[in-house]
Amino acid sequence: MAKPVGPRCNLRCRYCFYLEKEALFAPRAPRRMSDATLEAFVRRYIESQPGGHVSFAWQGGEPTLLGVEYFRKAVALQRRYAEGRTIENALQTNGTLLDDEWGAFLADNGFLVGISLDGPRALHDRNRIDPHRRGSWAAAMRGLAVLRRHKVAFNTLTCVSRANVGEPLAVYRFLLEAGSRFLQFIPVVERVPGDAERERGLSLGTPDAAPPDAARATEWSVQGADWGAFLIRIFDRWIRRDAGEVQVQQFEDALGRWLGLPGGVCVHSETCGRALAIEHDGSVYACDHYVYPEYRLGNVRDEALAAMVDGPRQVAFGLAKRDSLPGHCRRCPVRFACHGGCPKHRFRTTPDGEPGLNHLCDGYRAFFTHVDPYMRTMADLYRSGRSPALIRQVLATSRRA
Repeated sequence: MAKPVGPRCNLRCRYCFYLEKEALFAPRAPRRMSDATLEAFVRRYIESQPGGHVSFAWQGGEPTLLGVEYFRKAVALQRRYAEGRTIENALQTNGTLLDDEWGAFLADNGFLVGISLDGPRALHDRNRIDPHRRGSWAAAMRGLAVLRRHKVAFNTLTCVSRANVGEPLAVYRFLLEAGSRFLQFIPVVERVPGDAERERGLSLGTPDAAPPDAARATEWSVQGADWGAFLIRIFDRWIRRDAGEVQVQQFEDALGRWLGLPGGVCVHSETCGRALAIEHDGSVYACDHYVYPEYRLGNVRDEALAAMVDGPRQVAFGLAKRDSLPGHCRRCPVRFACHGGCPKHRFRTTPDGEPGLNHLCDGYRAFFTHVDPYMRTMADLYRSGRSPALIRQVLATSRRA
């Protein structure tokens, strides 16, 4: 995950965990990946890929602050170093700076764009505000119109916080009406800072925060039970009306778990550590949720990416997700689907007092338990050579019977 603009952003979303990363970099240093660092990243990243397809993911901050010309340069470098490989690009944006020049560039170069939308205007604008505390919904929708006008492939990323978790169907209907057919829902979970974080100039707790602050979530963080209810309400609508036509990342990934397939999102993988983040200065970190000095692996200008991702520190980081799982989780009937969730969110204690329980455990357990019979049916359909989307017909038939 490349962050060529670092933590710079034109918005000031209330729940953003990345804006505070400004405190970790030199105050007056440019927040822009230099041409030399960009070239080193593109070259080394392509070299590190074993197959014929190479996928770049550009995020921020807000990457469109760099302007179209910067990404023209990136694409030209990709072509220079491709050596016959197919290059794909994905860009995550808040959409507010997109115009027709951007639309033409993204379409011409086959970019997949993720646009951040938290729901209808009233829900989106509760958290996604600009420096003047004005809502960004109208500007984001103008950006979405640019993507649709230029026929740019896009999906939507929705952050689920206390502001919108109580309106799952309103959020879902809005996204479908906006034209999204691939939806990602990201639970917002952050911790209040302790004294150690405040001394570093940080406004949020770090993943390794020590008690007593370790178990205190911010006021805008989603609660586990609410997160589970949010997913279940949308799933019950999706499974009967939209399965096979609308892709929801959590539901697609869950089906993969029931089929025993490898891969899927890192949150629910048994181990992690393969999704590194590269900052604007070339520094490489264990994960974009772990951009702290203690998780810095090196710099792309000095080391090969493969050496960093396969090095002992990063391997240990990835295995710790599995090895630190509490006994309560190891005995859970839906462990195969959940695997304890993201390590960053494991700051609760289990009923028997063991540390390392995910803040969202109640929600994950409720959701995976709820979808179990449906996933079993879809998995059976898949194994028999039929489309899992036929679940809609199965459910319609059972209702009539």
